[in-house]
Amino acid sequence: MQKYIIIIAGLLLVSCAKTLPVVAPDVITEKTLHDTDDPAIWINPNDTSKSIVFGTDKNTEGAIYAFNLKGEIIEEKTIRGLKRPNNIDLEYGFKLNDSTEVDIIVFTERERQQIRLFSVPDMKPLDSGGFKVFEDAKLPEHNLPMGIALYKSPETKKVYAIVGRKTGPNHGYLYQYELISDSLGIKVELVRQFGEFSGKKEIEAIAVDDKKGIVYYSDEGHCIRKYYAEPSKTVNEIYCFGGEYFKEDIEGIAIADYGNRAFLIVSNQQAHTFNIFDAKTNAFIKEINLGTIETDGCDVTTIALGETFPNGLFISMNNEKNFYFHDLAKLELME
Repeated sequence: MQKYIIIIAGLLLVSCAKTLPVVAPDVITEKTLHDTDDPAIWINPNDTSKSIVFGTDKNTEGAIYAFNLKGEIIEEKTIRGLKRPNNIDLEYGFKLNDSTEVDIIVFTERERQQIRLFSVPDMKPLDSGGFKVFEDAKLPEHNLPMGIALYKSPETKKVYAIVGRKTGPNHGYLYQYELISDSLGIKVELVRQFGEFSGKKEIEAIAVDDKKGIVYYSDEGHCIRKYYAEPSKTVNEIYCFGGEYFKEDIEGIAIADYGNRAFLIVSNQQAHTFNIFDAKTNAFIKEINLGTIETDGCDVTTIALGETFPNGLFISMNNEKNFYFHDLAKLELME
């Protein structure tokens, strides 16, 4: 009996040793109706304190919610009536046919097998109802888009949407579409298929470093995969790393770029924590607990957003139909 007590006590000590202190959020948003998933930050160029956080509400009757930096819903900028919006991303300075530049959000609408495109902050649809993706899929479950990230080439200024799906083949899991604007409007053109898949779970979280031309994505039960984002470069994988630091699913990815150094912040979903890696070397740095449960998506900016977030902003989805906002200094990335 004494032997079993000692074993149980030892297990409890190990468990306690792995408990991380919670870094409390500065803001918790108002709740969505259904199931939050992935956020994106739009930085207001005229007044950063009036920036907007967009977040998906993943449901058959879902929405893209808009929040101010107090976490309040901005109803007039919220998009409703969507069929399971999943992941979202944002890009600045997309050139329309008349050379006008607009900021855009793109998100997947899984149940309609398409991606959507809106200008921000005016929230005008630019897609005539949506762009179909994975149209050549051989199996029905291979045409359900989930993850998405935008890439703006520093060389050509072309903008691409890199789209993942609920499930797919072991090779060429991701499709990369160019967003093309001409006199007839905007269309998408498939430019390449790339990306290995372990087949263990699924691929949802995708993030792109525009400056360095690198795309990262979570092969959920396996590793973080790293590729070139430029279509003209090799489709061969650069690196597969980090899997040993996750309890189970590797989820949302955010890139905090300080210029001289960049970090990957990646959701360790079932551990309810985040793992931080050096973006250049892929080396594991540390694990942090931000208080969220079962985080799917996250986003980050190193730009100061008014008095509330003077050091930048990290946003993470929480499994209680809301998002957590942390001033980026609380993550102690540069210490």
